[in-house]
Order: sequence, then structure tokens, then C-alpha cells
Amino acid sequence: MHLQVKQRIPLKIKRMGINGEGIGFYKKTLVFVPGALKGEDVFCQITSVKRNFVQARLLKINKTSKFRELPACSVYEECGGCQLMHLRYDKQLEFKTDLLKQALKKFKPDGYQYFEIRPTIGMKNPQHYRAKLQFQTRTFGGSVKSGLYAQGSHRLVDIQNCLVQDQLTQSIMNRVTALLDKHKTPIYNERKVQGIRTVMIRKAQASNQVQLIFVTSKEVSLTRVVKELTEAFPEIVTVAINYNRSKSSEIYGEETEIIWGIDSIQEEVLNYSFVLSPRAFYQLNPQQTEVLYEQAVQALDVSLDDTLIDAYCGVGTIGFAFAKQVKSVRGMDIIPEAIADAKRNAQAMGIKNTHYETGKAEDIIPRWYKEGYRASALIVDPPRTGLDNELLQTIVQYTPDKMVYISCNVSTLARDLVDLAKVFRVDYIQSVDMFPHTARTEAVVKLTRK
Repeated sequence: MHLQVKQRIPLKIKRMGINGEGIGFYKKTLVFVPGALKGEDVFCQITSVKRNFVQARLLKINKTSKFRELPACSVYEECGGCQLMHLRYDKQLEFKTDLLKQALKKFKPDGYQYFEIRPTIGMKNPQHYRAKLQFQTRTFGGSVKSGLYAQGSHRLVDIQNCLVQDQLTQSIMNRVTALLDKHKTPIYNERKVQGIRTVMIRKAQASNQVQLIFVTSKEVSLTRVVKELTEAFPEIVTVAINYNRSKSSEIYGEETEIIWGIDSIQEEVLNYSFVLSPRAFYQLNPQQTEVLYEQAVQALDVSLDDTLIDAYCGVGTIGFAFAKQVKSVRGMDIIPEAIADAKRNAQAMGIKNTHYETGKAEDIIPRWYKEGYRASALIVDPPRTGLDNELLQTIVQYTPDKMVYISCNVSTLARDLVDLAKVFRVDYIQSVDMFPHTARTEAVVKLTRK
């Protein structure tokens, strides 16, 4: 018997999936139910039928999990930015450890059954942790609104009080929205209107300095908006404009120009301080970044003879943690502003044994190896897509003595470990809850050459 769209079925939820949805079996068919929790008996309605699974909408919970909580956020259901706010926090941490196990079971790297998977390190207060806000702006009902798109759609959810967003950045965003409205600034829409598309606001936890980027599809005048905004919020030190004229869903275009203030903000981690340009990448949860980097330092365990490559280095933050303990540090990143920051940060700290280049890790590392450079220690912190295949093959070919892999996506991590586990021993995996209430986790993997 085949399940059909709109059909209603009872279901026992056996486990949670990688996006935080409940998973059960109905007559041997896999059913995904967003919002349902492990251990619950639910009644749901089929919304789509795929080849080996179906998706369903939760209608009613007949037996409720004792770990279910009422989300404190008013737009939780619509927004889709968080997926686990209805699950008690300690159970969210268990779920994240389980995610790693599920991913390893799927890709089966050598000896994965014996990997030591340590319990996820959580936060004491898992609210208002995001130091970086990236909201879309749109006009509806004649006024400007800002927020995030509802999951899988282009419908904007108006957000004025996000529970996971830093409160200062949220207040600034609310004011930005009001000022864009007041000064009738052109606001972009997909059909034909050109103007402001996105606003990025980032706060440095150490200095309380704030930077803003207005992403726009055409030149707009922001003079009055910026004047009123910076008078209201003395914490703002940088305002930049980024031009993104493409139709794609990429957030940023190539060109960024600072229109007010200084070119960077001052942040700190592990007792050293560094600067961040508006476009440079930095982890969005400063408190847990401290924990993550401490774990990385512990796992890599370097000595003064080591030569270290810090792939995907950003502004150099993680490499600086090792600079005084190794012979040399080399890093690369695709964002030129990040590399400029890395060089400037190294100079400011009086670190002389670093070398940074702009470009892709998969192009630069093989070239360094051809030029005769060898790394005895390697640290990688790739984007969600994981390691590029060419880079992976280079690592396998010229295996360093030790390596730390920092991952923000358990699936691509497990996939990459298939190749890495052939030449490295996986000592342990430590996950760190960088994004409370979401189905994502960061993990630090300690690898030693076999």
C-alpha cells in the first residue's frame, strides 16, 4: 500500500533526523515529521511522497515527550532559523552527539565503531549568543520590514526580538528598519525594484564595537540614515556598503566600500586581540568560540619543531593560538580582506613566524608542497561543504604527523573521514554547541598519523 499526499496516519517517533525532525516508520516507509520528538506518538498528514521516504506535517501529539518545552520565541514556528527550541536544552546536546554517530554510521570510515565521541559541550545560558545578525529587508504593507525567510520560501518573517540574537545588534536592526522606512530608502525585491537587500550587523564581544554592512543592488544615499543611527548608537564604529547586483541567492557581491567610521573592529579570543574587517569571517558565537579554540589547541598538542598550516584561516585567529609554540604558521583564505587582517593582526602582536596568502586551500597547499614546504601539523576549518577533494588527496599523500579538523557539518565531516581514517588514527571527536536551538553543531577531531 502506497502512502499518498494528504493521507493522515498515526506514527511512533523512533529518532531525530539531521534537521531536528522526528523520524518514524509507517508500514516500513520512513516518515519525517518536523516538530515531533523522539519517543512521541503523533498523528500527522503526508505533505510529500519521495522515492524512499515521505514528509508529513504534525497534526496532534497523542503521547508527549517529557523533554518537550514550550518555545519562548513568538515566531519560532514560522521563522525556521531554530529547529530545536521545543526540546529541553540538555537533550539538545545529546541529540548533537547522536548526529555525529548517525553521520559516521552512514559513511562508515575505517574503525568508526571505535571512535571516542565525547559529550557535546553546551552553554550555561544558551540565549542571545549570536554576535552577528544578517537580516533581509523587504517592503510590505507600504512599510519596511526586516527578518529571515520562512524555511524553504521567499516569504519574509518580520523579527523584532530574536531570542538567540545579541540584544544590542537586534536593537540596532530595529532602528535601521525604522530609519530606512522614514527616509524612504529604496528596498530591493525579486521582481524589479533595486535597493537595499540585506543588513549585516556584527558586535565584537571584547570591545562592544559594532560594524554594519548594507548590501544593495544599486547606489543609494544612506547619509541621513547613517547620521541618525550613529548618533543613537555610539557603539557603531564602521558602516560599509556592499554592492550585490546579481540575481543569485549569494548574500554578498565582490565590492565593499566603507562609507563611515573606521575599517575594522577589535575582538579577543584566548587572551589575544585581533581586528575584523566587515567581510572577514569569524565564528558567530564568541563565548563558544573560546571553548572551540581551547579544544583545538588541546587536540593539536604542538611543539617548537612543528611547522603548521592553518587552512581556511580567516583573520588568523586559530593560528595565532599556536604561533608562539611552533616554528612557523602558514595560512590561506579566499577573502582578501581576511588575509589583510591576518597580516595586520600578526604584526600588531609582534608575531614574526607567519605567512598568509589569498586563495583556495586546494590550490595553495599543493603548490607549497611542490615548492618543498612540509607541514608537520595541520588545522582545517572548512565551510559546510567540507574539504575539497584535491586538498583531501594532498593531505593523504603528504600526511602531516598530526591534524585537527574543525567541522560545522557532521555529514561532510563523516564523508571526509573516510579518506582521512586510512592514514590517520582518529583519537577522538569533541562536539561543541556553537548554535544552541538549531540542528547544527561544531566538532573538533583529533587525528594522529598512523
